[in-house]
Amino acid sequence: MVSSRTKRLRVVYAVTTVLFLALQSWSVWQYLTEAPRMTDTITELGYPIYFMKILAVAKLLGVLAIATGLSPTLKEWAYAGFTFDVCGAFASHVSRGDSLIVALVPLAFLAAQLASYYCWKQMGVRRASRRRRYAFDADRRELAQSTA
Repeated sequence: MVSSRTKRLRVVYAVTTVLFLALQSWSVWQYLTEAPRMTDTITELGYPIYFMKILAVAKLLGVLAIATGLSPTLKEWAYAGFTFDVCGAFASHVSRGDSLIVALVPLAFLAAQLASYYCWKQMGVRRASRRRRYAFDADRRELAQSTA
């Protein structure tokens, strides 16, 4: 039976992950289509336009790694890459002298990301503890049968 805490954790993970991936996918779309507002922002921050394509590819790969979950290592790297991206965006806005509201926008991405990551890790920790418990029970049963 699944505990209510586990159910809540799964729901929060699903909601925050969908929100986070939607925000990042929107960002990828903005970069790939060279949306005027995004292009203006990138150039105002002092980055070349081609940097948008590099970020788009990296973010798309990160979104796919998190959405598919095929490799826990790639998923972990994707979360790390997004953290670097968001912190870099925040630092770029602050160093340019943008208003606090503008500078905090990337941190909204980070908040959704951290919530998703935290829930994912918590679910993994719970699964790992169950695996250890079952392995311990199997060892104990095997020992009991061998001594009987």
